[in-house]
Amino acid sequence: MSDTAYTLGTWKSGDGLTLRYRDYPGREDRPPILCIPGLTRNARDFEPLAEAFSGEWRVRCPDLRGRGESDYAKDPGSYTPAHYLEDIEALIAQASLGKVVAIGTSLGGIITMLLAGADPERLAGAVINDIGPVIEEDGLERIRDYVGQGRSYPTWMHAAWALRDSSSYIYPAFETGDWLRYAKRLMCVSSGGRITFDYDMKIAEPFGQPGEDMTYDLWPSLRKLAGRPALALRGELSDLLSDSTFRRMGEEVEGMELVTVPGVGHAPTLEEPVALDAIARLLGRVAQGSAA
Repeated sequence: MSDTAYTLGTWKSGDGLTLRYRDYPGREDRPPILCIPGLTRNARDFEPLAEAFSGEWRVRCPDLRGRGESDYAKDPGSYTPAHYLEDIEALIAQASLGKVVAIGTSLGGIITMLLAGADPERLAGAVINDIGPVIEEDGLERIRDYVGQGRSYPTWMHAAWALRDSSSYIYPAFETGDWLRYAKRLMCVSSGGRITFDYDMKIAEPFGQPGEDMTYDLWPSLRKLAGRPALALRGELSDLLSDSTFRRMGEEVEGMELVTVPGVGHAPTLEEPVALDAIARLLGRVAQGSAA
């Protein structure tokens, strides 16, 4: 777990769930950073980013419904981007965040694009991490193969080895300590004492069958990031975001910086020096704008 101090905040969804977020303290004269995690991920995913930028920036890292410390949904049919968008909009309103710098990984990047499409004035800046308006079918098929499987392990080391065996092609440079740290971000100790993935297995139900995963045309939403600091990251080995879609994102949004993170697949962890340097550049642009 991160040594960086944070408090745990809560907010309410429109359908009555209690949702939770990590609140890392930082300067109040700048827009807060809002980190939105991927499909099976949680607030712990952003520990490296919080360590790098909190203090100078206030950082909030929510657990989406059905993940981490947040309530599981009563209706699994609500595990959809539209509901996640409503939840994040509720967080922005209830916590009086005003303008935010949204940093979204994978599903979190989809939510970030939807936020831009609904009201771009809420965004002081945006980072889209390894996702785009076109999602490659090979990557979706890989996700369908593992999401909601409910696997468990007797020890943290067994969990780390299982991740290494299934994901070494995503993070080929990872060593044992990296896999163990990765496991502790993805998983938790269950009530039965085994190590399990830290999400409601029912999130897989709406994810569904081929053709049912993405029903949004996100290009118009992405274009609304024009005129504000924007960054798109792509893992060099990504199977979810193609190089051609990535390059088109830069063409569609004037001023969007494109950065390829070498040697990793889907998705960069945001602790890679190349990724942290790119985010620091974006935050510099936001700071200049907020001081003007």
